[in-house]
Amino acid sequence: METSRATPAEVGDNMERMKNNCTGMDQKLADMLLDPGAVPAKVQAHFAECDGCRQQLAELRATLALLDTWEAPEPNPYFMTRLDARLREERAAAPAGWFARLRARFVYGPSMHVRPLAAMALSVLLLLGGGTYLGVTNGDQPAAQPVQAVVHDLQTLDSNASSSIRWSALQQP
Repeated sequence: METSRATPAEVGDNMERMKNNCTGMDQKLADMLLDPGAVPAKVQAHFAECDGCRQQLAELRATLALLDTWEAPEPNPYFMTRLDARLREERAAAPAGWFARLRARFVYGPSMHVRPLAAMALSVLLLLGGGTYLGVTNGDQPAAQPVQAVVHDLQTLDSNASSSIRWSALQQP
């Protein structure tokens, strides 16, 4: 029995055609896997003809079938009891320093209204500090005095006149 083998040029053309046809099919793979009826006929025809895409679809179906057989382990019935006990121990333990006590009061304390007040106080302090800093740094600079145009023009004319007198004195033999 003799089988005909494709030439390298035919194989390259076939691969190029399949590569061009498979663009964007990886995005349609999920649709084909979950709801094949909603996928357009053109995409279904491609999956029927393309070995690579069909193999990817089969692999994903096998993976989903394996995930369907997996059962999650049952949680320990005493988990919540132990967690509650550990939380009570953490709340009851005396923090080491003043910062730890302050942090514990904010984290574990029942008064949740303290957090917004602390945030507001911090923002007021930042605004006051920033305003004070700007007032201190800008207070050292003297206010710029506006130069009046007439005075400036007269000073320019005066300097030009004295320059022209010196120039004429240099040109006389």
